[in-house]
Amino acid sequence: MFTPKLGKYIVTKPKENLVVPEWGGSLSEERSTRVMYLDSEVIKGAFYVECHWFWPTEQKDTSSPDPHTHEWDEVIAFFGTDRANLQDLGAEIELWIDGEQNLINESFLAFIPAGIVHCPLNILSITKPVFHFAVGQGKQYF
Repeated sequence: MFTPKLGKYIVTKPKENLVVPEWGGSLSEERSTRVMYLDSEVIKGAFYVECHWFWPTEQKDTSSPDPHTHEWDEVIAFFGTDRANLQDLGAEIELWIDGEQNLINESFLAFIPAGIVHCPLNILSITKPVFHFAVGQGKQYF
């Protein structure tokens, strides 16, 4: 149970009727589950945050956002779920930052300064569940 005064700042369900652009494809529920999404439409004044689980599959995830910039800083994160080795991502992520390709197979946080071109972001392979979140100082992502 949440307090009447401050409970309005707690989100326990994903944003309803979230409209997202079709980047290069679409995320199927087989490959990804959106857990939570926060922006200033969900809670007035809140900044953008989203969380996903990505599930093992033999298919490459090609639903990447196109290269783009924001007027605000962003953090993109992926974390592995191997309790014996949390650095092992259990996946290989391709993340382009400022025109440079990065191939990452360890749990990571990527800081993207405002105005820096980033993406595509593709999951090239995935063998274990991976937790992903992104957060930005903008009131909305789109």
